[in-house]
Amino acid sequence: MERQIPKNVRQIGNVSNTPKIYVEDYVDTFFAQLCEKAGDEPVGAFLIGDFQNSQSEEYVYIYGAVQMHKLTMSGTEYVLDEETWKHAYEDCKQYFEDGEMLGWFVACPGSIPMPDFQTVQLHKKAFPKENTVLILKDTQEKEEVYFVHRMNDLLEISGHYTYYEKNPSMQNYMISTRKKNGVSPTETVEDRAAKDFRSIVRSREERARQRRTNRIMYAVSTCLVLLVVVMGVAMLNNFDKMKSVQTALDNMSQTAPDEVLEGDVIETSGVIAEAENPEVTAAEGSADLAESADGQAEAEDAESTDVSSDGETLDIQVVPETAQGDSNANGSDGVYVVEEGDTLAIISRKMYGDISHVDSICAMNGLTDGNLIYVGQKLLLP
Repeated sequence: MERQIPKNVRQIGNVSNTPKIYVEDYVDTFFAQLCEKAGDEPVGAFLIGDFQNSQSEEYVYIYGAVQMHKLTMSGTEYVLDEETWKHAYEDCKQYFEDGEMLGWFVACPGSIPMPDFQTVQLHKKAFPKENTVLILKDTQEKEEVYFVHRMNDLLEISGHYTYYEKNPSMQNYMISTRKKNGVSPTETVEDRAAKDFRSIVRSREERARQRRTNRIMYAVSTCLVLLVVVMGVAMLNNFDKMKSVQTALDNMSQTAPDEVLEGDVIETSGVIAEAENPEVTAAEGSADLAESADGQAEAEDAESTDVSSDGETLDIQVVPETAQGDSNANGSDGVYVVEEGDTLAIISRKMYGDISHVDSICAMNGLTDGNLIYVGQKLLLP
């Protein structure tokens, strides 16, 4: 299958030669880890990828690497035994089923010499195809040189590209060989720090509950006060009506019976009936007020509790204690799977409680740009 030329790339050196070499970023990170492990003895890896040709250009894509089981030297000559090749083929089949071994990588201390005759002969025997690659890297100065098999020799290439894309095969290989390669976190999060963080979360959660309870009590108290006020107003209104009725009765008692009209009696009776039941008006107003107060209490209870007692906004999500102790939680095994909306700062805050570990996560995963992560990506946690 023809591969599209990557768009998200970083140029290393002067890329003017052919073939054009593209190295995936996780592979480059793996090379750096091998250099950290290397001491006085060289360490090596087999390169895995594929070749692509167009009408005018030739391309080499290196998207995987497996560490050599054993790399020894006899004088100045590199030696690869059968056991090393056997392990390499097994790892390649397990993690890079469709990949092809197209070269090798060697990291050793000291300046990088040009490949001597024995090295060229070993490369031609192990990788006879044109455009196969040899990478030599100085573990002290971190300098590296790329060589390509062309015209029956190993020719130096002045530059290459590092590209970025989803590479689960290489990432899974790096995770599975993490302990084997001696990779250790650059920073350690102590249990005490984790406990302190959980304690802070619990205390803030308790304060949030207290504020929520206070709001409910305040709402209930306000409703009661309003209810008393409404009842008082209703009683005052009814008192005025009762007083007017009493005045009417007094006037009626002074008037002759034959002068009282039937309409006046009906109207007076209505006033008397209303005055005799002052509780009806107050009860109706109280019911409406109680219903409104209940709605207000529910709305205030549903509000976010992001505001602290001193007025500062607390940008923290209260996590239930049971969720924090879940051994299957994302990141609990040292590998975090990127979720939708995640950034490195958010991941750092989720895992460690602050954003000071962003650089460590970048270094651990070989990320030069923290914005270049995608949903489902597996990140090694420091």
